[in-house]
Amino acid sequence: MARSKPRLILLRHGETEWSKSGQHTGRTDLPLTAEGIEQARATGLAVSKLNLHNPIVFTSPRQRAIVTAELAGLVPDHTTELLAEWDYGEYEGITTKEIRKTVPGWTVWTHPCPGGETHEEVAARADDALTLFEPMMEDRDVVLVGHGHFSRVLVARWTGMPPSCGVAFAMSPAGCTILGYERKTRQIHTLNATFYSQ
Repeated sequence: MARSKPRLILLRHGETEWSKSGQHTGRTDLPLTAEGIEQARATGLAVSKLNLHNPIVFTSPRQRAIVTAELAGLVPDHTTELLAEWDYGEYEGITTKEIRKTVPGWTVWTHPCPGGETHEEVAARADDALTLFEPMMEDRDVVLVGHGHFSRVLVARWTGMPPSCGVAFAMSPAGCTILGYERKTRQIHTLNATFYSQ
């Protein structure tokens, strides 16, 4: 079945123990929980109904993304660090509540991560990713399987917003977002669709 419009499909990985507890998980390579496995499978059933056109699938190198793709019935063609999660530096493995004990009001969207990526660096990486992937959309669907915060930055940059505007876009575990166009204007077609009980 031919598709009607080009699509860039973002999938976040399923639940891990740290995403469940709210610990910032950038470089740490954690497996999915049993719930995360079921989330990925449920999302796969929905993705199978998208009638993907000649899809090419990219994942973050982290196992939680690769396994989510596989459980969703996708065949990863490439892994790339472009899709890795925000590098939280010294805040890796720490919750926002814990960080706020020493930095009141801290959020990843408004404050730095000491020893990690800056807002500008994350935005530049998202822009590099879009520069690579957008031309592929001319003749196929492009699927990116990655992480929560970075996917939200991708959505912000797709719409021309600064990375801090990612706070406005939800991306639940195993959530699906579809980006595309109205004529030549970039749009968000579907945001954070989930296919399991939350």
